[in-house]
Amino acid sequence: MAMHANFTGIGGLILLALDIWAIVSVIGSNATTFNKVLWVLGVLVLPVIGFLVWLIAGPRAGRA
Repeated sequence: MAMHANFTGIGGLILLALDIWAIVSVIGSNATTFNKVLWVLGVLVLPVIGFLVWLIAGPRAGRA
C-alpha cells in the first residue's frame, strides 16, 4: 500500500488550524489593507505554501 500526500483527517485539521492562525495574525497586524488582502488570499489559495511563506516573511499581529 502506497502512502499518498493528501491532507485528510488529523493532518487536514492541523493545516486548517495553522491557516486560521496565520489569517488571524495577518488581520491583527499593522500591515496595509491591500497587503492584508494579499496575504489572506495567498494562505487561502495555497494553504501549505502560503502558510510557510507567511511563517517566514509574513506580517504578525502586535502584542497587547
